Amino acid sequence: MIKAIVMGAGGRMGGRISSLIAAAEGIEVKGAVEKEGHPAVGKDLGETIGLGKSGIIVVDDLQKVIDNGGVIIDFTHHESSLQNMELAAQKGKPMVIGTTGFTGEELKQAEKFAEKIPIVLAPNMSVGVNVMFKVLENVASILGNDYDVEIVEAHHNLKKDAPSGTAMKMAQIVAAALDRNLDREGVYTRKGMIGERSQTEIGIQTIRGGDIVGEHNVMFVTNGERLEFIHRAHNRDNFASGAIRAARWVIDQKKGLYDMQDVLGLRTA
Repeated sequence: MIKAIVMGAGGRMGGRISSLIAAAEGIEVKGAVEKEGHPAVGKDLGETIGLGKSGIIVVDDLQKVIDNGGVIIDFTHHESSLQNMELAAQKGKPMVIGTTGFTGEELKQAEKFAEKIPIVLAPNMSVGVNVMFKVLENVASILGNDYDVEIVEAHHNLKKDAPSGTAMKMAQIVAAALDRNLDREGVYTRKGMIGERSQTEIGIQTIRGGDIVGEHNVMFVTNGERLEFIHRAHNRDNFASGAIRAARWVIDQKKGLYDMQDVLGLRTA
């Protein structure tokens, strides 16, 4: 039996992950953590997510429950996730991290922690999105520089980071396939007399509104035609299911930093 600790257990993602684990075989929640002061702290996790008494009390510090679990699932905040990685590395506990918003320096720190434990770090745990990552790499390589690339992402009005981690990952994949520097070619805002679009720029635009779970549209546009690749998340279960799949996978891996391409066997190089 896989023993999981869920970080952010009182949040939308943490709650769905906990609910799906409760209905799954071979894995169970043995620890639940929320930030200090959160209304869920001190309460029974099952009652918090509407499943009845579970016997798992939500705590405000990973240190209090880390010895109870075999894998830690973390969808919180990039700064909190880094702190959790540090403790997990000390304790030798594998991690699955779906947190977004990491800076370049923070990702380097994650790589250091992954020298001690296996970590799956992915901006999007959805199987469909990760298949789309693979498709975008192939399509960009085939089309080359003859097509303009535009990425539009939409999320709910409570999302804190922009563009989404998923949109940035898509842009990074396309930029690599086209041998472009995203730091130089990424265009995130257009306003006023901006002049003609450059051939090499990659547009990444953000929409925020209501309760949109997540939508990503990648367009390859040239004179006379347009190819569009769209992923729409109808609810958070696809992300939660992917996280559980990653948790089952990561416990058997060697130390290192992985993503969902590894989990799904889509990595070719």
